[in-house]
Amino acid sequence: MRAVVQRVSRASVSVDGKAVGQIERGLLVLVGFMGEDGREQLEWMAAKLQGLRIFADSDGRMNLDVGQVGGEILVVSQFTLYGDVSRGRRPSFVTAAAPDEARRLYEEFVDICRGGIVPVATGEFGARMEVSLLNDGPVTLVVER
Repeated sequence: MRAVVQRVSRASVSVDGKAVGQIERGLLVLVGFMGEDGREQLEWMAAKLQGLRIFADSDGRMNLDVGQVGGEILVVSQFTLYGDVSRGRRPSFVTAAAPDEARRLYEEFVDICRGGIVPVATGEFGARMEVSLLNDGPVTLVVER
């Protein structure tokens, strides 16, 4: 499981010109899955995201997590995170989970995240999405499990 996490002042995702998910201050999480991912990876990632201390405290240090700042999380499926470009010029996605399995993992991951302490918005699995964001910092991390 792989996630690209961006600390944002706001973010939204649209499908066919209509907003399907949006947040104010919080985390934009682009997430991809491998076929071998399971409940353990999903729970670990959800806990890691909600506990990441990447928001500034009163001294300007990254000491606070998304819940402590009243933030939100926007989760967007992104199978291309497993695109391998080590050979040739066209990405290979053989390590990405198959679409049906990825959908199941994505929906389970979102459910786990929603069981946490912060509001969670989502994109639309499998849709052609447009993601807009205002990166805060910028702070961008790659998290894998």
